[in-house]
Amino acid sequence: MVIESINVEVAYAMPEKQIIRAVNVDAGTTIGAAIVQSGIMMDFPDLELEDAKVGIFGKAAVMTTVLSDGDRVEIYRPLIADPKEVRRKRAAEGKAMKKGASSQ
Repeated sequence: MVIESINVEVAYAMPEKQIIRAVNVDAGTTIGAAIVQSGIMMDFPDLELEDAKVGIFGKAAVMTTVLSDGDRVEIYRPLIADPKEVRRKRAAEGKAMKKGASSQ
């Protein structure tokens, strides 16, 4: 019995270090298994895989998603700031500046 293998990439990035690792895995391998097989967690010991959000080519997925040949698994790190809150704060500051500028 011959087990077919596929080629995928596993990507993770921090501001100071980025890695995209090519991995040959068995057909039917899940995202979670490919991440473990890639060894990428050795390069990023602080990476908490059980809490990590993942995707394939920028589309959200779950750890149990079965991969296809050529897929790029992306491990997303948590956001430092909530984008909606940042926009809300920026908009409020802009309004405050406009009011102050017009009263001079």
